[in-house]
Amino acid sequence: MTVRVLICDDHAIVRQGIRQILADATDIALAGEAANGPDALARAREGGIDVVLLDIAMPQRDGLDILRQLKSELPRLPVLMLSTYPDRQYAVRSLKLGAAGYLHKSADAEQLTEAIRKVAAGQLFITPAVAELLAAALVQPAADDKPLHETLSHREFQVFRLLSQGRSVGEIAQALVLAPNTVSTYRARILDKTGVRNDVELALYAVRHALL
Repeated sequence: MTVRVLICDDHAIVRQGIRQILADATDIALAGEAANGPDALARAREGGIDVVLLDIAMPQRDGLDILRQLKSELPRLPVLMLSTYPDRQYAVRSLKLGAAGYLHKSADAEQLTEAIRKVAAGQLFITPAVAELLAAALVQPAADDKPLHETLSHREFQVFRLLSQGRSVGEIAQALVLAPNTVSTYRARILDKTGVRNDVELALYAVRHALL
């Protein structure tokens, strides 16, 4: 059986590289591409896809938000998350949201095709490094031992990332389809939980913890 893959990444050169890897695999085929969050959702809804390769840093709607939407609408469709961020920042969060696997973009072609085959077969793909992170997460460390940003809810984390990128409350409200007052409330909670005083300090925090 041929595994049909949807590539979701905003960088054309990354999509081109993945296309080449898929072309070299006789049992994997390209089903389509998407360069932003809404396009990824639209293409997945059309069907004819066995695996979604989804970049975390997608424009318009980020990959974690798309992942949550996909698992709500298409719970049986496996999603393999791709990222340039350090594993410890997003791997566990992705898997908790329903991802079938998490792979850093530094992985080689063989590891990518192995991951695709595994999640297409209904299995979970995790690297040894991510397995260690999951094991640590199961221990449930005390709140004082956790990085402050890990105490944020999914929505707070989305707003946190956008604020750290310099987006205004109005822009975030539009991007996440929320009322500006709601975004402002999330912002206040984020500042309180991370212990920073303003958006500049928040951006510095994000840089310091490799979240951008």
